[in-house]
Amino acid sequence: VQLQASGGGLVQVGGSLRLSCAASGSVFTRNVMGWYRQTPGKQRELVATITTGGSIYYVDTVKGRFTISRDNAKNTMYLQMNSLKPEDTGVYYCNAGGIGYVLYSWGQGTLVTVSS
Repeated sequence: VQLQASGGGLVQVGGSLRLSCAASGSVFTRNVMGWYRQTPGKQRELVATITTGGSIYYVDTVKGRFTISRDNAKNTMYLQMNSLKPEDTGVYYCNAGGIGYVLYSWGQGTLVTVSS
């Protein structure tokens, strides 16, 4: 199983982007889904998660700026990113998993570049 993230791009500081992640129905409906990112010089980190019931977790650095959501009918997860900062630059990935674990191999991420 691979999950494909899309929607990245180049944006100026303070701008917005919306990322999407499509998954097969069985993956999407059974699991906690999460967004992760790998920023230059750092290890991949968890950004946000959403459970099947809609409970949400955000890493402190994105609270109040990013919004994770899921459309169960479309088996798609989103990450709305507002007030983007240069330190948000990186490759964003989606996966099934939560804090400290992921279930599947990493798919191709989507590059987000925030220019100052």
